[in-house]
Amino acid sequence: MVKTTVYLDETVALKLKRMAQSQERTQAELIRESLRQFTESSSPTLPQGMGKFNSGESRNSETYRIQLRSAVRTGQWK
Repeated sequence: MVKTTVYLDETVALKLKRMAQSQERTQAELIRESLRQFTESSSPTLPQGMGKFNSGESRNSETYRIQLRSAVRTGQWK
């Protein structure tokens, strides 16, 4: 594990403390579990420009340079 520091506002800190006490768990356990769930459910962001136009082609990985140049020339890619 890696140690880190997180600053919480007083209201959240108090709620976390009460929750930990009522569940008979440590605050650290609750924080780790919450962060694990959050990071596993988050989708990775797409690269900039991804999905800006529809080429109509299904083999983009083979022809992406040609398609990109065409899209720039025709104004489909800005």
